[in-house]
Amino acid sequence: MQDSEYRIGKMKRSDVDLAIEWAAQEGWNPGWQDAESFSAADPDGFFIGSLAGEPISTISAVKYDNDFGFLGFYIVKPEYRGRGYGFKIWQKGLEYLKSCNIGLDGVIAQQDNYRKSGFKLAYRNIRYEGLAERTSYSHPDIDSASQIPFSLLEGYDRQYFPAGRNRFLQKWLNQNGGDTAVYFKAGEIEGYGVIRKCRIGSKIGPLFANSAAIADSIMQKLVSNLAAGDKFYLDIPEVNEAAKKMVMKYRMKPVFETARMYTEDKPKIDLNGIFGVTSFELG
Repeated sequence: MQDSEYRIGKMKRSDVDLAIEWAAQEGWNPGWQDAESFSAADPDGFFIGSLAGEPISTISAVKYDNDFGFLGFYIVKPEYRGRGYGFKIWQKGLEYLKSCNIGLDGVIAQQDNYRKSGFKLAYRNIRYEGLAERTSYSHPDIDSASQIPFSLLEGYDRQYFPAGRNRFLQKWLNQNGGDTAVYFKAGEIEGYGVIRKCRIGSKIGPLFANSAAIADSIMQKLVSNLAAGDKFYLDIPEVNEAAKKMVMKYRMKPVFETARMYTEDKPKIDLNGIFGVTSFELG
């Protein structure tokens, strides 16, 4: 088979499902409903490489606006690795985002390779695993996202994410099998979180809050509907000391970590308010 038969093109919607299935096989534990939200973020930012018609590589290069983009789903089928196919689709993703400050969450072992493409380490994100305890939980200031004007949620989210992402959020907040919790007091949002079902357990993300106490209340609300003993996961920026104290309070254990890297300076967002990253694939 000739390398000239290798073609890179935009993913169709069904291809996004394939990329997520490959991510599951890699042990990344994606959510069951991720494809709908991810593809909505930037329908033109998902690429697939095929060799003689067989899909062998994927990458997402989501362009949130003209200034910020995020790389994810960088996967090559195991039997085709080490032959340059991954580098070619990697270059395609970089080309699509060439006007942007590009972010990614990469495995620690690949940091040096990402540096060769101009990425600089910003901080580590640590994934923690916890076990739910079946307890009901309510709070007078916590409601579901469906009860809050979307414009307020979008505005609050923008404090903690480098760009607007309204198309993504509209899907993410309303995904089947997911749940939301918004801390809303005196007409103002002071925190919000989302939990979704994944191949193993559930993941919380994002979890943004004005304070550790508010983040704790939101997490308790999100986890309260899980069955006792169910696994749940939270990805926190290592630089957020309050988030580290929170996961220790609930005896959560670290199980994975990534290197958050950018091609330019770190975006000016409030890392102290990020108690849970939305996803390692889209930032």
